[in-house]
Amino acid sequence: MQKQVEYAEAIKTKYPEQVVIAVARDKADRPNPVTLGWTMIVSGKPPMMAIAVAKKHYSIGTIRHSKCFTIVYPSSDMSDAALFFGSRSGRDVDKLAEFDCKTEPAKEIDSVLLSDAVANFECTLNSETEAGDHIIFVGEIVCSHVNTGPKKRLYTIGPGHKLGPAS
Repeated sequence: MQKQVEYAEAIKTKYPEQVVIAVARDKADRPNPVTLGWTMIVSGKPPMMAIAVAKKHYSIGTIRHSKCFTIVYPSSDMSDAALFFGSRSGRDVDKLAEFDCKTEPAKEIDSVLLSDAVANFECTLNSETEAGDHIIFVGEIVCSHVNTGPKKRLYTIGPGHKLGPAS
């Protein structure tokens, strides 16, 4: 049986929620990672994924500029990086210079991979759609990578940016 409640109450049931980091180069050629909670697979053939980025984020301009981005499934070891990348703006700081996070070059696009992640997906920008206070970017996956070691995915496991592996 269901009971009607306000949206603010019902949405609290979403946890655990996946976390991704999107990376795109800015006009100064700096890779700019941003932590996001809203992502989904949108096509199997061709493989495509979408991310939702708040309109106020610096990353909107980086994705539009570079026309490509990496979608990263961070490992549970990367919770500090995810919090840092989600709480600083690339307008103000070179995030990868300020936070020690191992990277390696992407193979098919002008971006980077985060080495300690569970997986990285190189995407070319296919389309964008306005959705309220966010822009949804759809990327066609042109190259995929997985970690060679055993890693657990990072999730938001509770309100207040509480991060960890899903139980």
